[in-house]
Amino acid sequence: MKKLDKKASINVALITFAAIYLVAYVVLVIIKFSAPESQFALEFFDEYVRIVKETITQGGETIVVSPSMKQVVINSLITILLILSIAKILRSLFKLRYKKSDRTKTVVSLLDGFVKYGAAIAVIIYVLKAFGVNTEALIASIGILALIIGLGAQSLIADIIAGMFIIFENTFNTGEIISIDGFRGEVIEIGIRTTKLLDAAGNIKIMNHSDIKNVVNLSREPSLAVVDVDFPYDVPIEFIEKLFDEKFAGLKDKIPGIITGPFYKGVTEYKDSNVTVKIVATCQEVDRFQVQRDLLREYRAIITAEGIDISYPHVVIGQDEKSNIKVTKKDVKVANQFVEEQKELSKDLEDEHD
Repeated sequence: MKKLDKKASINVALITFAAIYLVAYVVLVIIKFSAPESQFALEFFDEYVRIVKETITQGGETIVVSPSMKQVVINSLITILLILSIAKILRSLFKLRYKKSDRTKTVVSLLDGFVKYGAAIAVIIYVLKAFGVNTEALIASIGILALIIGLGAQSLIADIIAGMFIIFENTFNTGEIISIDGFRGEVIEIGIRTTKLLDAAGNIKIMNHSDIKNVVNLSREPSLAVVDVDFPYDVPIEFIEKLFDEKFAGLKDKIPGIITGPFYKGVTEYKDSNVTVKIVATCQEVDRFQVQRDLLREYRAIITAEGIDISYPHVVIGQDEKSNIKVTKKDVKVANQFVEEQKELSKDLEDEHD
């Protein structure tokens, strides 16, 4: 916690400095244009902020006097701090919008990357210019340079273009849970060329955009929590179905993650010692595993309250006791009605999620 507080304090200090510096620079520009011939404008602004090169005439020739090293260093520092301040303020404004929605998070993350790299490129170009490099010619040759680099960096270009399609087609957004080739995780960052996924174990998978194929977006529609539960053969299935009919209505209140359900799907398997039935419920993907665990817990509580337990391999000495549970005709009627109702309520969930 202290480490996070320290990081937040440093970030606030940097934003404050950037805002003050930007305001101060704007004030200097206003003073310069308000009083262009003032002592301040001539001796400070023209000397250091926006260097005005002096010219002298010798032998009929006009010679441009290069700025001193002191002027170059001060001017470079002023301009670099200006670039970094603008970048910091823009990135801070982006982050104010970061929590609005998943779509906004994605766009902000991409814009933040462009601002960060753009500021770095601007600083490099200005430093080169300060040391006498002809940056105009350098910028003019970027087209040819980009072509040469492009031939050797096709994967980088493919990553950037694929990332653009991911954003514009709204394939997935920051904060959503997706599955890519079997790896399930939350999208924590969509960068210029990579996407980062965080899985349930805390592992971060970094994938190049051009390698992202077979994406399953698990967050756009409700997911299905599915559990298979057992009960012993000596307990009539109608009795279990009657319990479900009585208890299911209260499970949604006990398990807040459930959106609809739970629903009873029927018998799925006959095991050596138990009958297996399936229970399903819809929920958000982020809650799916917890809802499944809660359903298993509540089922266990329901059957043990009735004196029923799941059979398991054990050594029996003497007569194995059988259940004394009896099912009346009324119980069978209730159970059959419950099963038909559940079939109707959950009929659309089988093909998509089972």
